[in-house]
Amino acid sequence: MEEIRTERLVLRNFQAEDAQDLLSYLRDPRPSCFFSQRLQNLDEAEAEAIKRGGSDEHIAVYSSEHRRMIGDLFATADEEGDTLSVGWNFNSDYAGRGYAYEAARAMFRWLFDERQIRRLYAYVEDNNLASQRLCEKLGMRREGLFLEFISFTKDEAGHPLYENTMQYALLRREWQHRMQGSVDKEA
Repeated sequence: MEEIRTERLVLRNFQAEDAQDLLSYLRDPRPSCFFSQRLQNLDEAEAEAIKRGGSDEHIAVYSSEHRRMIGDLFATADEEGDTLSVGWNFNSDYAGRGYAYEAARAMFRWLFDERQIRRLYAYVEDNNLASQRLCEKLGMRREGLFLEFISFTKDEAGHPLYENTMQYALLRREWQHRMQGSVDKEA
């Protein structure tokens, strides 16, 4: 993909040099949905960064100010290719500064305007309030709540612990209407 620049960030393909930064937040991921991506060491992180760099599905978020990768975004296509599952994972050291919103908004703009994607959706566990707020700030609608939808962990006896999951979504026409509204407000 071509780099996408915002005021503070660069969205780009992953590079091998991102390994240490990737390891810093995937050594012990906070959201349970990223437990399966846990990395043990720098060698694993480098292999993962190289693998992610091979497609536009995973996007590294680089902070110009901090001169390091601070998180990543993903956009995975469905069978028809006009609908994408989106998400984000950021280093908690940079939480609360608006980086996730800035990055996701730039990615949404690229997906809707450049790639002409019809629909984006995101799954968010019901205990991940930060991601729920981010979805809503991006203009996504909550479409549903799936009770005991998925398990990322097990209890002491080895039984799956199921989590409730929400689905948020946004259509290109909704995005365009929202962007037109923000242009009108600025005028």
